[in-house]
Amino acid sequence: MLKRFYISHLGIFYMLFACFMFAVTGAFAKYLSKDMPSIEVVFFRNLIGLFIVIYAIYKFPFKQTGGHFFLLMFRGFVGTVALFAFFYNVAHVNLATAFTFQKTNPIFTAILAAIVFKERLSSLGWFAVFLGFGGILLVIQPNLGINKTDIIGIWSGLGAAIAYTSVKELNKSYGTNVIVLSFMLWGSFLPLICMGLAEFFTYEPLDFLFSKFAMPSWRNVVFILLMGLSGYLFQTYMTKAFAVGKKAGVIAAVSYADVIFTLIIGYFMGDALPNHLALAGIVLVVVSGIL
Repeated sequence: MLKRFYISHLGIFYMLFACFMFAVTGAFAKYLSKDMPSIEVVFFRNLIGLFIVIYAIYKFPFKQTGGHFFLLMFRGFVGTVALFAFFYNVAHVNLATAFTFQKTNPIFTAILAAIVFKERLSSLGWFAVFLGFGGILLVIQPNLGINKTDIIGIWSGLGAAIAYTSVKELNKSYGTNVIVLSFMLWGSFLPLICMGLAEFFTYEPLDFLFSKFAMPSWRNVVFILLMGLSGYLFQTYMTKAFAVGKKAGVIAAVSYADVIFTLIIGYFMGDALPNHLALAGIVLVVVSGIL
């Protein structure tokens, strides 16, 4: 009976593990951002994962039908730009707030699933969507002014939602490792191009896209390797969760667990806890996901 329960809820267990790995990846990224720009952190995070997934494909080859190549490339590009935004916020705001912005993606995923896949969103579902947006307003607190990190944070959630929603369609044509490979390729080469352009072009409002390369220390190399491994595990098990989960909306709701993980990890890393309104906003965002 226990085995049957595990199998029937496999997508949820995969997502919980992915959430923990995502929180760990964020912790490594925040530490590394003290010595290098966030876009460089994205580069190394994906470069390590790229080697891992190439090895996995070589070691465990499989057959696939192919197709939807444009969607595969689109998913990789949008997901990478969303990752730029997310890692920038990880470096510039506390870990829990950065993750809360990124965790608006299930709200956008529910809306996109209703539009693209015609998944019916109940009245409770719409209530959850509006509740989630209300939570984000409490996190942003626009009466105090909207910051650059607020705008970048919202894009990190929307971009991730677009990328996640495409996984459901891509799984009909590609295996998990191929989908992850396309993301890792974009995540390795796009930052490299942007850092190269930054040698000739700098514009402060776009520093989350264009920043110069900084040579990492040997100590940071160790953290880069650990971040790459945890990032690969997150990406793989997140993709698996959406692939085996019965409903994309349920899996998306479970993904809010990483906000809790980051509150704990961020506290031990020295992050100041968000103020009462922001904490209330985080709770609303989490509750909206559960609903």
